[in-house]
Amino acid sequence: MSNENHEINYTVDDEPQTTTLKEMTPVQIMDKAGIDPNKNYLSLIEGVHKKSYKDEPNAIIHMHEKMRFISTFMGPKPVSHYGTR
Repeated sequence: MSNENHEINYTVDDEPQTTTLKEMTPVQIMDKAGIDPNKNYLSLIEGVHKKSYKDEPNAIIHMHEKMRFISTFMGPKPVSHYGTR
């Protein structure tokens, strides 16, 4: 039996994703999840540790079952003008 078509289950922002690719980049992972990689970066969550790919959007990630990723928006943050009259 070949492992080429073996599905790997993982999550991005707690949304289930699957792939048959053994290696993916953060850009590919975000694209597949419908997240704009030009405005976001990806981090891998492993227990209490977080590996950021902010400066490595094209790094090779070896995909494994039950990996957990989160995306972080890199655009401007909204500014509250509350009480600034």
